[in-house]
Amino acid sequence: MIHLDGFVIKGGRRLKGVVRVSGSKNAALPCLFAALLTDDEVVLENVPDLQDIRTAVKLLEKLGKRVEWAGGRVVIRKRGALKAQAPYDLVRRMRASVVVMGPLLARLGRADVSLPGGCAIGARPVNFHLKAFEALGAEVSVKEGYISARGRLVGRRVRLPFPSVGATENVLMAAALARGRTVIENAAREPEIGDLADMLLSMGARIDGVGTARLTVTGVPRLGGCRHRVIPDRIEAGTFLVAAALTKGRVTLTHVEPAHLDAVLKALQRAGLRITRGADRLTAEWVKPLAPVSIRTRVYPGFPTDMQAQWMALMALTRGRSVIEEDIFENRFLHAQELTRMSARIDVRGPRALIDGVPALSGCPLMVSDLRAGAALVLAGLAARGTTKVLRVYHLDRGYERLEKKLRALGANVRRVPQ
Repeated sequence: MIHLDGFVIKGGRRLKGVVRVSGSKNAALPCLFAALLTDDEVVLENVPDLQDIRTAVKLLEKLGKRVEWAGGRVVIRKRGALKAQAPYDLVRRMRASVVVMGPLLARLGRADVSLPGGCAIGARPVNFHLKAFEALGAEVSVKEGYISARGRLVGRRVRLPFPSVGATENVLMAAALARGRTVIENAAREPEIGDLADMLLSMGARIDGVGTARLTVTGVPRLGGCRHRVIPDRIEAGTFLVAAALTKGRVTLTHVEPAHLDAVLKALQRAGLRITRGADRLTAEWVKPLAPVSIRTRVYPGFPTDMQAQWMALMALTRGRSVIEEDIFENRFLHAQELTRMSARIDVRGPRALIDGVPALSGCPLMVSDLRAGAALVLAGLAARGTTKVLRVYHLDRGYERLEKKLRALGANVRRVPQ
């Protein structure tokens, strides 16, 4: 059930203090689905309490697992026979649900997964996944809103036309139990892929090339249980770093992996934010007026598309002109129109946005269109004059754990209200 809440933000407060970064949503989801590859017990730690995680847990239970979840620790055990169908009522809520197809196909030789839903940021077709399964010997069809795949998988060379994170995860899990050797070329290199690979290795999978664009997977007859700790959420961390910059504050992040944020940290430092790194800590401090920095989104290790909206909010208040080029998803500038309602000067031209920084933004009612756009609007509200009401924050609940509480702990004036 979606709760139509909003945030009321009174801007102008400098954020100061320490915030603990939660586990990564984008890493936890495929790790949860990897539990489908075994009947043995799987224990995941550092799992964030998010709407998407709750949906994934319900889906696992629907597919035949017993799940216990408390305090960031998820224990997954066999409850009954594994089922091959992932139904529409759950998959429609979350695009990442399509990643159950690889494990189900590998275990059962069949999978029926509803076409996925998720954020409105472009088509994001699943054809990369389906072509890869066909390359491994599956027969794939789409009818009546479901993707159906049948066949015992045999390892082969799979070259992805684009380094899709979801497709890489799906093929990696499918190949772990396929017969023979699979080579995934042009694989995604995001840290979340490495985290999934580490979990699969601890389950007994044979994977070479982790962290590179060429993964070699030698199938094994069965996988066992494991205990695995999910990596920190690099996008949540990046969002709080931008919050420090926007509010002229000083914020320290704990339980973070600085190496996963290299492109974002470099951009922030070029803008003039002072960054201090530790082994698992980052401190961002505003020490002088920031300079405009243009960015272009890229697959990892480039600047992440999931930080593009937050960067636009920052540049909207940075004097001078900057340019953002969005090379990953079409239609991912929906937040630009809302920011202009706050007096931002943004000119969107196809995949490019030209931003002329203004001295101040003005609070007003705003509507969230997707997860990261929502983060950008909240950040803008923290720095704006007056009061900002951000509506439809259920999008934010999909990817940020206790966002308003963490912001309040840093000194922000933000509260959740019914719409």
